[in-house]
Amino acid sequence: MNQNKIKPPRLVAWELTSACNLACIHCRASAVKDPLPDELSTDEAKHFVDELVEYRPIIILTGGEPLLRADVYDIARYASGHGLRVVLATNGTLLTQDIALRLKAAGIQRVSISIDGSTQATHDDFRGEPGAFQAALNGIEVLKKEGIGFQINTTITKRNLEEIPGIYELALDLGAEALHIFLLVPTGRGEESEEIPPDEYERVLNWFYDKSKDARIQLKATCAPHYFRIMRQRARAEGIRITRETHGLEAMTKGCLGGSGFCFVSSKGDVYPCGYLPALAGNIKQKPFKTIWEKSKVFSDLRDTSMLKGKCGICEYRNVCGGCRARAYASTGDYLDEEPYCVYVPVKA
Repeated sequence: MNQNKIKPPRLVAWELTSACNLACIHCRASAVKDPLPDELSTDEAKHFVDELVEYRPIIILTGGEPLLRADVYDIARYASGHGLRVVLATNGTLLTQDIALRLKAAGIQRVSISIDGSTQATHDDFRGEPGAFQAALNGIEVLKKEGIGFQINTTITKRNLEEIPGIYELALDLGAEALHIFLLVPTGRGEESEEIPPDEYERVLNWFYDKSKDARIQLKATCAPHYFRIMRQRARAEGIRITRETHGLEAMTKGCLGGSGFCFVSSKGDVYPCGYLPALAGNIKQKPFKTIWEKSKVFSDLRDTSMLKGKCGICEYRNVCGGCRARAYASTGDYLDEEPYCVYVPVKA
């Protein structure tokens, strides 16, 4: 591949720490109570920010629970001070007015709060902690009071599938700027969770497409590359041409962005296509991020859709969907294999 054509990362999810105050049943990281001893130091974190400046991605500070890291404000301030857009992903239970003020002063432009049930019982069951639902709602009220934009992130499993419409209504009632749904990938503790079957993926993504026409809230489907196939099928049936005006930001992107527009950096500096695909591209303590992003084999493989196997390799939607590479890896050990949770049969099959 011509290195000159490699696009910069648009999003970098950065796990500041693997420590977390909760023990969620679907946790990608199998987070623990205390930070690991080899997590990036503050100086190493700032050096990483320096490396990202030339690419200017949106930086998502995540975990674990990023608010458990004392220097989260220093790192955010350093990145935002270099002109980068910095957002924070949290479970919301630790948010107080003082913390919100410090986040705002550090340049955090949006906060995502994880809500995995429309009821306290469902959410608390997910989060493994009584009172987590109310604590998250309290955190949202703090953000609203301080004028910090927020979105709701929801992971869909069999446990909460029927509550997704309720979560959508809750997001509207709370005044969220966006609702992002995540279709569970079986990694970490998520391997023990109840993944919805493929036909339910189709149903919920078609419902999501219908709701995307509601201008009151921005919607995004993550870890659901088949949504970009469904979006085109539905638009064609409706006689609509997909543009930024008709379908918003979703018209300007594609399904799986791992390695092409997105990457995940662990608390100890390991770089992966995403947090659910444990195919190591390199470590920022050992190599410059630029070298990892532009020259690693795994990223090079994922950028070349002609390498996709099975029905993904012959699918007419492979360049806008690409299939979930993490699910393929979890199923077969090959991240280029076909997406195991897609029911679509390609025209060439």
